[in-house]
This record gives sequence, C-alpha cells and structure tokens, in this order.
Amino acid sequence: MTLRIIFMGTPEFSVPTLRALKEAGHEIVAVYSQPPRPGGRRGLDLQKSPVHQAAELLGIPVFTPLNFKEEAERERFRALQADVAVVVAYGLLLPEAILQGTRLGCYNGHASLLPRWRGAAPIQRAIMAGDAKTGMMVMQMEKGLDTGPVALTREVEIGENTTAGELHDQLMLVGARAMVEAMDKLEADDLPLTPQVEDGVLYAAKIDKSETRIDFSRSAEEVHNHIRGLAPFPGAWTEAVVNGKSERIKVLASELATGEGEPGTVLDDRLSVACGSGAVRLARLQKAGGKPLDGSEFLRGTPILPGMRLG
Repeated sequence: MTLRIIFMGTPEFSVPTLRALKEAGHEIVAVYSQPPRPGGRRGLDLQKSPVHQAAELLGIPVFTPLNFKEEAERERFRALQADVAVVVAYGLLLPEAILQGTRLGCYNGHASLLPRWRGAAPIQRAIMAGDAKTGMMVMQMEKGLDTGPVALTREVEIGENTTAGELHDQLMLVGARAMVEAMDKLEADDLPLTPQVEDGVLYAAKIDKSETRIDFSRSAEEVHNHIRGLAPFPGAWTEAVVNGKSERIKVLASELATGEGEPGTVLDDRLSVACGSGAVRLARLQKAGGKPLDGSEFLRGTPILPGMRLG
C-alpha cells in the first residue's frame, strides 16, 4: 500500500522531502508551488521555484495558483482524490476547503519546536534568540498559524557558531526523514497526535531589512547571534570608511572574542570589534559586488585597522 500524496512546497528547503516521499514509494499525484517569479541578472526572466523544477524532473504535474479563492482551484485540488497533502514551506495560508480536501487532511513539516517559533522565519529567529536547540516537527494542519497537533518531533542542537544557512541545510534533511516516517505511520493508522501546549508560544516574524544592520552597542553574544542568524541571507551588515569612502560590508560569520572598548571599535588586526559588553571577531565578510572572503583575506584588499570605528 502507498499513499496518494499532494505535495505543496516552494524553496530548496522543501525539495528533499518531495524526493524522499517519492523514493519511499508513495504516489505523488501533483505538486503545488508558488508561481514563477522574476529573476535572472536583470530580473526579466520568470524562474520556476526549486520545488517546481524538482517536480518536473520527477515527471510530476505542477500547479501554481496565486491562491485558492476560486472554487475552480478548490475543485481541481479535490478532484485529485489524494489521501493526504504534505506541506513544507509552501508560502500560502490554506483555506479550510483545502485543509479538508483530502481523505486524511494536511500535514506540515515545520522547522521549530512548536509552539516556539510559529510562523515564517523559525530558523533565523531561533539563532538570533540564542536558542541551544531547535528541530523539525510534523504537524497536522488546521486554520490557525502553526497551531495544529504534533505528530512527530526531531530535535537538533544549535552549535555556538552555527549559521542559519548551516542549520537550514541540516534541518531540511532531518525534515525529509521525519515526514517519510510520519507518512508511513499514517498509512498504518499509527500516527499519534498531541495537542500543542499553550505555554511558550513565540512567533517568528519574517526578517525585515530594517533589522539587518549590526548594532555593536548590544552585548557580544547578541551581536554574534544576530550575525549568524542572518547568514548567508539576507546578511547582517555594517559600514566602514575605507580610503575615505563609506562602504557597506556584510558579515557572514563571527566568533566571540576577548577585549573591550567603545562599541564598534576595531580592537586588533584580526577584526575583533568591541561591543556593548565583550567583543566579536568578524570571520567572513563581503563587500557590495564582491565575493565572500575569510577575515584575513578580506583585510588584504580592504584596510580596516585597529582603532577604526564600524557602524
């Protein structure tokens, strides 16, 4: 026996789960993904999402509705006669008609330990908050935002220097294995559901550009968590005056360092920078239009000297 599955996802994070379900022998009757968006160097070419591209390579039909407001879209979904819908970072809130549009409902792979970090940016927010662990949860979906009962949990530790990009790549593989296990249990009618607790609810708001600038007046731990939580995208940034010109510099990796001084002051020739308390070492940087470079290599082309102020 296999399940007839509708898969709903958009970014690269979702692709391993799609492939794992297919490899596990389930029948993926259709894939839903966000519509192609402008891309390319000039933003003139429409680019299909990573899930859309993966589905085409697997020979699976792909649908890309803007929403499910039209009854025709809802009927097309129901007409697929799927057993279950699997949702991983799809990017649309699903109406009740879709949540109830399959025999067994919809199950979501979410990258946090619910109810902590419901919402759009759980990986970044967990690191920015200094969490020591996170995980993947398989949850039965309901109308509320990430409020449904939990079916499966897989915890993952967050290292002191782990970036959002590194955690993203780890969790997407953990999530793929967890969803296959959950679907196998669902098929066997052996998937227990546990309601989420009411305590500890936090919302992971989408990252806004206004919060990406580094504030060196904060503690070293907070600055370090901010940098790694935004790496590699969208990237935390600061400014430095180089050869008489102010340049914006992205910081893609950092480490806690020793030293103290006026916040934003460069303390040594290894790019240690004073914070409100303590210091951080800027370990990987990128100038506008340049490529990411380790700190020592960056300094060879960009003179940032002890005593200079960043910010």
